[in-house]
Amino acid sequence: MAKKYIVLLCTIISMALLFIAAYLYPGGSIQDKNSIGFIWNRNFISNLFGEKALNGADNASRIWAIIGMAFHAIGNGIFFLHTAQKMPSRHAALVLKIVGYTNMLFSFLIVTPWHDSMVTISSTLSLLGLFYITVFILRTKLHLLKVACILFMLMFYYTLFLYGSGDWIMLAIMQKVSLICSMILVLWVEYFTKKEDFMVGKKATLTTAN
Repeated sequence: MAKKYIVLLCTIISMALLFIAAYLYPGGSIQDKNSIGFIWNRNFISNLFGEKALNGADNASRIWAIIGMAFHAIGNGIFFLHTAQKMPSRHAALVLKIVGYTNMLFSFLIVTPWHDSMVTISSTLSLLGLFYITVFILRTKLHLLKVACILFMLMFYYTLFLYGSGDWIMLAIMQKVSLICSMILVLWVEYFTKKEDFMVGKKATLTTAN
């Protein structure tokens, strides 16, 4: 039973710890070093990971944010591993397994001073995994999920574009939007799809061959 709900538990714990971290954040943002507290449309989640807040105060949110990110990394990694078991293609299953195992590490290392490099690697791995999942979902009869996957991929690409272009104000907002949408999509695929859903194309191929 615990194994079945591990992704959900990791998501809930991660969100709870990140909210606690945001609540405890002393203050300071890129726009205003003297601001008070964590401002959701001005601060970045990465602000929670430093030993010092941007206003120079000791950062009481750090430990909570690090543990929260650890649960996030584990939950996402397990999600890719579980989804790999639903894939009708060995190649796709192998790719998702590799993404699952490696991204646990790289997602967590976002909390370190290597933040920028780890964001790039983790985002690339996540996009690769989600691309494979989206391709196979497009072959299913899960029409609403097809639309959700496409919209999320576009949102993810737009967020990465903002990151690369340096539009920090819009990025601060889209970072949270993408995170929430990512969690919804992960839970949707994890708990509302099954192996048989992905076998639709496979069954058609086998029927034609016979």
